[in-house]
Amino acid sequence: MSAHEFDPDAGCVDEVRQAANFGDRVSGMPLDMIILHYTGMESGEAALDWLCNPESGVSCHYFVDEAGKITQLVREESRAWHAGKSCWKGEDDINSRSIGIEIVNPGHEFGYRDFPESQINAVMKLCLDCGNRLHIPPQNVLAHSDVAPTRKEDPGERFPWDRLYRAGIGHWVEPENVASGRYLQRGDTGEPVEALQSMLALYGYVIDITGQYDELTLACVTAFQRHFRQQKVDGVADYSTLATLHKLLGSLPESP
Repeated sequence: MSAHEFDPDAGCVDEVRQAANFGDRVSGMPLDMIILHYTGMESGEAALDWLCNPESGVSCHYFVDEAGKITQLVREESRAWHAGKSCWKGEDDINSRSIGIEIVNPGHEFGYRDFPESQINAVMKLCLDCGNRLHIPPQNVLAHSDVAPTRKEDPGERFPWDRLYRAGIGHWVEPENVASGRYLQRGDTGEPVEALQSMLALYGYVIDITGQYDELTLACVTAFQRHFRQQKVDGVADYSTLATLHKLLGSLPESP
């Protein structure tokens, strides 16, 4: 075995390619999350090269191409550099407590498109493998945009979170249909906004409870819609968004 190879952790890995950027996990911190990304580059080859380039300052544990090939870049025991400045449920070192999976897709900047069937099947197989071995709660399989809503959009509103949920991955409820009615939007203030912020915070989004529908609230609502109410992503907390959020909170499993 060369210096650039190691034994894969997941049984579904097709190839190992050692990334340059990684470090030690924080001692005593649980490994209890999986963060899903899209590569957001013009080609999968360029993305893989970049993730392995020492000058990039980034890496991930796993890389899934559009044909469904899974490459491991960083050992699970190590801290890959994939989440950046991020936070969930008050924890702000997401890299130390997560597995990062990069999914090849050009993203919003380079022609965002649907994820191929073979790729999604591979992502589901990988998530189940990691989740079962590492005892990661299904609801802790999250989008990069969930943990970094002011910075990131991936894997975006075309990612089929409902399919993953039916396979036992992630958390999901059937979203309420978009309809006309009362809504909250940027610039609004008062107790209804405070209630919205409180529900988002209770679910896990990092948001200040101010009663002001500010830029952070807009970003969190938009991230929530990209994941859980994909039909319309506009950052406006309409009835559909609020009702879907309420249903999600009501369906969370109880903490052990």
